[in-house]
Amino acid sequence: MSIVSTRLSAAERREQLLTVALKVFAQRGYHSTSMNDVADAAGVTKPVLYQHFASKRALYTATLEAVGDSMIAALQSATKSSPSGKEQTASGMVAYFRWVANDPDGFSLLFGGGTRRDEEFAAVAQKVEKAAAELIAPLIEAGVDSGYQRMVAHALIGMSEGVVRHLISNGQPIDPDTVGEQLASLAWAGLRAVGRRPA
Repeated sequence: MSIVSTRLSAAERREQLLTVALKVFAQRGYHSTSMNDVADAAGVTKPVLYQHFASKRALYTATLEAVGDSMIAALQSATKSSPSGKEQTASGMVAYFRWVANDPDGFSLLFGGGTRRDEEFAAVAQKVEKAAAELIAPLIEAGVDSGYQRMVAHALIGMSEGVVRHLISNGQPIDPDTVGEQLASLAWAGLRAVGRRPA
């Protein structure tokens, strides 16, 4: 009789550790979390954790990067098949709010104050925001230059983040489809006016 091994591959173990670290860091914050806390939550020994991540800072950075990759992938998947700028705007907004609803810990970690107060971690978060803006900018079909497109893209990201913070602070549930469509309508109305000169 053969015994099926339940051991994870190195890649699978790393993925598991990042998933657990996200939960622990989101609940306790960076400074209040130890490597022991993450190892215990993952059901592994601390030496196993150190095989994959050299330090707590390395683990936190890798967790931020994984969260950012997840958000970018959600936006890419949603916008790549939309045929028009308006539909891409709506698809991107809805995808963003679905990502937040499905991964509130990820949003908390990536956009939280703890991350922004540390120079190294803030740089990772800014890199994610830049990647999102670079993805969104070409969707802004307003006859303006690329610099203006990127500025508007950053504005859309900031607007979306602000809405999430408002809903969370007021204890309101996030309905991704409704909120995404509402914000997309607002964004598209603004985008149609981008590049026009005031009368």
